[in-house]
Parts: sequence; structure tokens; C-alpha cells
Amino acid sequence: MKLGVISDTHGVLREEVVERLQECDYIIHAGDIGNKDIIDKLEGITKTFVVRGNNDDDEWGLTLPEYREIEMDEILIYLVHDKADIPKDLREVDLVIYGHSHKFSNEKIDNIIYLNPGSCGRKRFSLPLSMAIVEVNLDDIRIEKIDLN
Repeated sequence: MKLGVISDTHGVLREEVVERLQECDYIIHAGDIGNKDIIDKLEGITKTFVVRGNNDDDEWGLTLPEYREIEMDEILIYLVHDKADIPKDLREVDLVIYGHSHKFSNEKIDNIIYLNPGSCGRKRFSLPLSMAIVEVNLDDIRIEKIDLN
């Protein structure tokens, strides 16, 4: 199973991002979406899971959940926008996906993978644009960083 993982689109859905998401079974967006049109476009590709980012503060954005737990195959995913909002006592979670910083990060701490796909929307300062493809096979998780520059 392939998951397209994106964050911080801020109202911009790039064609190269859409192309990469076409090959995915699910899309996960870690917040700062920008507007409902982005989610409608993503849902037109495949089933999409989203959380609210700190900039999703309009009437539509406030209807989005602050975090989600998603079970897929044999893994449990915890999805939130800001790393500061990740609970300290996560149990049975295999993969934490977050955004906010616009910086790609992939690290494993205490058998939990923490993934920030970076930003794939508006360019922020000199930070590169990126996203991730996550391949899940039962309890095996493989992450590929996709540079969009």
C-alpha cells in the first residue's frame, strides 16, 4: 500500500505533486491546507485524510480535526500538524506524521517513526519543497523523500 504524504500546501497544489499522488492508495495531508478546493482535488485522486493546521482558521478549516489516528494494515498512524502537539505517551503508534516547519524530517525514536514530509505548496524562505511516499506492507514501513525543486 502506498501513502502520499504532504503538508503545508497553503492553497497551492502543484502539478508535480498531483502526478506523484496518482500512484498512491491514500493521501495524508498534515495541515495548513489553505482551502477546501485543495481537499476536493485530493479526494478526486483517492481517499484523503487531513488535519487542521494553524493557518486553517477560517470557517471551513475549523471543522477539521486537530489530530487523527488512522489504522492501515498492521500499523497505527498518528496525524497532527505541529510536532509540539504530539502526545508524550504515544502507545502502539508506529508512524507519526506532522508538518508545520516546512522542513523534511524522518527519524525513528523508541520504535516510532516520526515523519514530516516538508512543504509542497508555497515556498518558505530558502527551504526546499518536498513530500513523501510511504510504502506499508503489513508492519513494514518504507519512506521515500520526493524533492520537488
